[in-house]
Amino acid sequence: MRTTEDQTVAAGHSVDPACWQEGLEELLGRIAGRFGRVEPRQRARAFVCGLLSDLPRKNCWTIAEHAGDVTPDGMQHLLGRAVWDHDGVRDDVRAYVTEALGDPGAVLVVDETGDLKKGAATVGVQRQYSGTAGRVENAQVAVYLLYASDAGQAMIDRELYVPRGWIADPDRCRAAGIPEGIGFATKPALATRMLARALDAGVPAAWVTGDEVYGADPGLRAELEARGIGYVLAVACDHPVRAGGDTYRADALARRVPARAWQCVSAGRGAKGHRYYDWAFIRLDDGDASPGGQAQRWLLVRRNHRTRELAFYRCWTPRPVSLASLVGVAGRRWTIEERFQTGKGLVGLDQHQVRRWRSWYRWVTLAMLAHAFLVVAAVTQHARHPPPSGLISLTCNEVQHLFAALLVRPADDLGHRLRWSWWRRQHQARARSCHYRRQAAQQLSRS
Repeated sequence: MRTTEDQTVAAGHSVDPACWQEGLEELLGRIAGRFGRVEPRQRARAFVCGLLSDLPRKNCWTIAEHAGDVTPDGMQHLLGRAVWDHDGVRDDVRAYVTEALGDPGAVLVVDETGDLKKGAATVGVQRQYSGTAGRVENAQVAVYLLYASDAGQAMIDRELYVPRGWIADPDRCRAAGIPEGIGFATKPALATRMLARALDAGVPAAWVTGDEVYGADPGLRAELEARGIGYVLAVACDHPVRAGGDTYRADALARRVPARAWQCVSAGRGAKGHRYYDWAFIRLDDGDASPGGQAQRWLLVRRNHRTRELAFYRCWTPRPVSLASLVGVAGRRWTIEERFQTGKGLVGLDQHQVRRWRSWYRWVTLAMLAHAFLVVAAVTQHARHPPPSGLISLTCNEVQHLFAALLVRPADDLGHRLRWSWWRRQHQARARSCHYRRQAAQQLSRS
């Protein structure tokens, strides 16, 4: 805390920033062994504090200035060249999240998100569909794995999607630092890899959910069935399913549902209350899905009350479950969209200005760590200090705002700020001069 008076005021408002400070130190202590030297470990601590700050834009320049560094070289070295195990940190984040939020009935959610980029040098970037923009854009796309339980939700793994055109160009891959041996992998293959990693590590979960990209992939579904993990995966309206010995499109089979079979069930709470839809489920042919007579396949159909629009989910359960259970799992899929928003808005998940493979993984891993801290801090705050009547529980947004205001101390002396202003202007002048020289050389060569 900045002062004893601040601490007293915070306590009077049922807020415990000192507990948050202890929690952050405990989390950073977990990952300390992933750094071979004290310098990168201290730098990583300053980096995470920068991500948790209220900086309007987070990149190596702004975080270095916030930390009191003279230049961004140290932060850039941390991401690009320093020796530390970012995959080990990912494993530590996963363990931290599951310890705080763990539930045997939890849901693992897979989804991708795109970051819009300029140019063609950033690793994995190309013109491709981005859900963030809702259209085809020059973007970098990554697949994430989210852990969702009744206690809360947080991202626990990440994989960068490298398009086929990149893999076919070894020189381009080498320039972006993509390791030798990295081959093309579809988004479902990346999701399967992360799910296997989590389940092999003993992450407590009973279900997996995702959108149509993942529901259409037979390899992902087969992997989950072999592990005895149930799934509720969205599929397109023309997705083929077998029922009664025949093959149908999902929408054609839905038209055979009698009116009395539809039930109004909540898919979970949203910002404006429960998300109510009409639901029906249709038993599909089991095939080899029923060892011991317990496992079942279903087509779950959702109908919007107002528009009557239909959505479809392919389901597999290792044992019989209720319609409400399947609906609850389907509703968890939206939580990853919420966490993408908080991850990008609060800890700069998408604000990196890095171009190379290793730097991307390190930035995203540390952003996931900062985000996990906010989630666990909010959950812990609610458990220790339930809000009084008339208040909602502290959200990640509120925790980050209070943490930045009460605990993060940026370097703010006038001389430091003026030196950074000088450095930025000098760097930008040098960059502009280089661009002009390159442009003149290109024009000369064309003439």
